[in-house]
Amino acid sequence: MKKRASWGYTAAASVVAFILVLPLLNTLWTSLKTTADINSFPPKFIFTPTREHYENVLYAAGYNFPKFFQNSILLSLFTSLFVVLLALPAAYSAVRLHFGRRKMLMFSMALRLFPPIIFAIPYYLMFQYTGLLDTVTALVLINVFLNIPLGLILMIGFLQELPYEIEESAKIDGCNVYQILWKIVLPLMAPGIATVAILSFIFSWNDYLFAVIVSLNRSTPVTLGATMFITSWGIKWGDISAATILSILPPLVFTFFAQKFLVSGLSMGAVKG
Repeated sequence: MKKRASWGYTAAASVVAFILVLPLLNTLWTSLKTTADINSFPPKFIFTPTREHYENVLYAAGYNFPKFFQNSILLSLFTSLFVVLLALPAAYSAVRLHFGRRKMLMFSMALRLFPPIIFAIPYYLMFQYTGLLDTVTALVLINVFLNIPLGLILMIGFLQELPYEIEESAKIDGCNVYQILWKIVLPLMAPGIATVAILSFIFSWNDYLFAVIVSLNRSTPVTLGATMFITSWGIKWGDISAATILSILPPLVFTFFAQKFLVSGLSMGAVKG
């Protein structure tokens, strides 16, 4: 009976996983079809693959996909870096030094409850006045602001599970707050820090709303660049699908290699003993 139940759970999980991955598979199939095969009815499931759409995305005149790709890489990496550098000391001061812990958590939760669109006009005006409109710097600042609350909440949860006795021993040995933070807490928090960095990377990479508002030409990320194949003459489904497949590769690879840190980080504090 247990073996049958195990097979049943496996089959059910496989079906659910296939349904969830089906849109991605459809996008991949579309990117490998010719325009005629894409527009054919009924849809073709057996076709000759083509690289035409990928060549259009990478080498088409007037479409600078490598630049869009570079902008997204810079945006995601710097967002992850600054979120970690800001959230870790803030969480440590809240948990260990009891500096504005309750107010900081309430403020962070409030920011996460607000829909991001309410910040659109203030951001646009602020960056327009400061000359940062259409720059990667503006997108980094926006995404750091949006991801700091989540990073702070996660960091506080991770810190609360660390044994305080280790830090007390370090204080007896003469370590100050900064030495404890960077030499003791930081290594012990590695899985939690990796979790915050991975989530910040993925969320900033997938940002579309503020890319539309702040980006004009120079700072266009891949999420916005893929929509440039929607023209007044029609929608180039093959090119959009190819751009989508290329754009999901970095976060997919990044998450694949960092998944052990993500799993261990999300499970910190799940088992106490």
